[in-house]
Amino acid sequence: MKTRPQVLVLVGMPGAGKSSCVEHLETKGIPNAYFGGVVVDEVKKRYGENGVTEAREKLVREEFREIDGKGAIAKRIIPKLDHLLETHTAVVADGLYSWTEYKMFKEHYEDKCLIVAITAPRHLRHERLAHRPVRPLTEAEVTAREYAEIENIEKGGPIANADYTLTNDNDAYDLLQRLDNLLIDTGFYTH
Repeated sequence: MKTRPQVLVLVGMPGAGKSSCVEHLETKGIPNAYFGGVVVDEVKKRYGENGVTEAREKLVREEFREIDGKGAIAKRIIPKLDHLLETHTAVVADGLYSWTEYKMFKEHYEDKCLIVAITAPRHLRHERLAHRPVRPLTEAEVTAREYAEIENIEKGGPIANADYTLTNDNDAYDLLQRLDNLLIDTGFYTH
């Protein structure tokens, strides 16, 4: 019998649509742990609630990885997900970064882990990030972040090797409908 996936891990470039997927899953009662939240929480701890900037996030992300390696964020997220699984049948890990983290999730959760890449054309991602209500990014900030994620933290590998890929090049409704269909087909949804 095939094992039902319990941990949905989303990976994608900034602006691809991961947050929309997470918000949709939250409405279904599925809790999540946000990779970027680990970084944002540390930035707030150091610089205060209003001290979150793209430059400070990058500094903390890279510092974590310098200290704990490329699996630094996963080391902090997996225990949170394990704790959530004590009281929930399914959880979401939002925003996988590195190839090392990909391997950590596959090793820790084995066939209970479903990795889904959310992709979108570059111009759409940049437009979405420029107009998002929280922490909008300039063209230069988006490009710098993309390059850093690809060159410094191996983000291309998890996207290329995801179990499934959903392209977000239409509207949110279309993406979320395809996500629901995928999660029904894979058995992630229990009802």
